[in-house]
Amino acid sequence: MPLKDILVHVDGGSHCAARLDAAIALAAAHDAHLTGLYVRSDPQVPPFVRSQFGPQVLALQNQYADEARAQAEALFKGRMCSAGVAYEWRAVAGDLYEMVALHARYADVTVLGQPDPQTDDEDHPLPDHLVMDVGRPVLVVPCTGLIASRFACVVVAWNGSREATRAVNDALPILQRAAKVVVLAVNPGGGIDGHGEVPGADLSLHLARHGVAVEAQQVQAEDMNVGQLLLSRCAAEAADLLVMGAYGRSRVRELVLGGATRHVLDHAALPVLMSH
Repeated sequence: MPLKDILVHVDGGSHCAARLDAAIALAAAHDAHLTGLYVRSDPQVPPFVRSQFGPQVLALQNQYADEARAQAEALFKGRMCSAGVAYEWRAVAGDLYEMVALHARYADVTVLGQPDPQTDDEDHPLPDHLVMDVGRPVLVVPCTGLIASRFACVVVAWNGSREATRAVNDALPILQRAAKVVVLAVNPGGGIDGHGEVPGADLSLHLARHGVAVEAQQVQAEDMNVGQLLLSRCAAEAADLLVMGAYGRSRVRELVLGGATRHVLDHAALPVLMSH
């Protein structure tokens, strides 16, 4: 399915501009409609503070929230003025996770920022919540590093799982426009749930039939974190995008013990398209 409806989460964070640029570039490449979504959370004032300072506290918090929304809107519309992309602005109030999830269900892909350890909730990052609950892919834009204007080189993390299959299918419109796609099998195994005689070959053939310029690679490194290895290979290939399935095993287990999804979400220096 082509990408024709893209949602980007807009906030007052210092990395929002880069996220908007990535979303605009994606929308322009696919002639898609771009929706900017801002979520205003209701101020939480402890009862003892309210009783001591009265309604002035709420008034100040509401004023601050209005100013933050106006700044986010100005940033979004300022970027869109010269983008040449059809767009709309939405400002809603409510719980951040619930509101973004609601609107993401009606978009082909949602563009989010990588969790920022300086400002975000480390236990409940937005990409983690959304990729599990929405049923749509998310494109996570890194906090640091330069972002390519187009995804010319893409690495696909392939393990033969349902989640990886979903991610490849969701990313197909992007893969078809890439100059190079690397299907990477890490520590491939055999059997009915494995990779076949030549790891990645079956998927590569499938993608080639869709007009994708693809090559299959495999890496054996049993003693290395899979997420770390994926990012290392992306750097070696000078990749502009990593495509992967998210949380092939229990999310709780990955949060406690670590795993590829968690490592990539925390450390990626390139955009990552994830599906579950």
